[in-house]
Amino acid sequence: MTEATNKKNLLGLPQSELEQFFVSIGEKPFRARQLMQWVYQRGVADFARMSDLSLKLREKLKSSAELGLSKEELRQDSADGTVKWLFSSGSGQAVETVFIPEASRGTLCISSQVGCALDCAFCATGAQGFNRNLSAAEIIGQVWHAMTQLPRRPNGDAAVSNIVFMGMGEPLANYRNLIPVLELLVSDWAYGLSRRRVTVSTSGIVSNIDKLADDCNVALAVSLHAPNDELRNRLVPINKMHPIRDLLDSCWRYAAKHSNRFITFEYVMLRDVNDSLEHADQLAALLENKPAKVNLIPFNSFKGNEFKRSSAETIRHFQDRLRERGLVATTRKTRGDDIDAACGQLAGKVSDRVRTRLGEKKVRLAVG
Repeated sequence: MTEATNKKNLLGLPQSELEQFFVSIGEKPFRARQLMQWVYQRGVADFARMSDLSLKLREKLKSSAELGLSKEELRQDSADGTVKWLFSSGSGQAVETVFIPEASRGTLCISSQVGCALDCAFCATGAQGFNRNLSAAEIIGQVWHAMTQLPRRPNGDAAVSNIVFMGMGEPLANYRNLIPVLELLVSDWAYGLSRRRVTVSTSGIVSNIDKLADDCNVALAVSLHAPNDELRNRLVPINKMHPIRDLLDSCWRYAAKHSNRFITFEYVMLRDVNDSLEHADQLAALLENKPAKVNLIPFNSFKGNEFKRSSAETIRHFQDRLRERGLVATTRKTRGDDIDAACGQLAGKVSDRVRTRLGEKKVRLAVG
């Protein structure tokens, strides 16, 4: 995070706001597209290097604007090729970002908040508490950093092909800053990613699932983790506000607005908690004949947590039962656990917590 200045931070601004900025300094709106190409497609954050802008404009930008990037505090490389960065977010806070390389794609898992207020029982981020929302600049800055630091693939493609909002925080609780980032990720003038390669994961803020369906057509993943309200109330406390029936109804509305759009339901496998065949049957009953697929996630432990990972045999039987019931079900491969970069392990640095448990202090979740 850069030091406070009077300069306008252009990083993370949607195209319309960037055009307004250029008009405000006496320039043509199309300059916004030129700047976006330099920053996001070419990875240039120095106005002086933007050679198709006039020298006068470059000097004007230098005096009135900046491209404020968060500072990298630490980089860790896993034995399996996974990379984790720790980025400063000011006042001793920090967030984490993870890159997961695979043969056919590279997935970047980005954070949207410093900590998380939703307090899911099995998540290291929630155990850290919540400090604040990240700005659009801080969110897209994670993508910019990875795109510029990671070597390109042998065919010349960028290392990052997929973006998932599955890092620290609840993205739909930071809706105001989420939308401009999504716009940049899919914009032809910025990163130009396919909408199917950008995934927003939510614990279930129903009103904003409906808003997202209208505002930005990207892939949706839902952290379900339990097939009934009694168990989900314990594991995912926001279920007390948005129970499973309401959550699923919003998911089906989302899918209906976007043809051929399946909803991915994430289900962390917790030994003797939610992993019985009875649970599998309950889950199948919720999702049968719906545009749904299930991603089973072996639990990744962290200090101070009560849960244990389901056995590989239990996970296999659970997956087989879902498939017998006609569901598409996969099991996520654990990556980066040697550097605490696996699913559910991201913690960053969260101090001066505004809120540590759902319900202790009112935080606006509807807008973020």
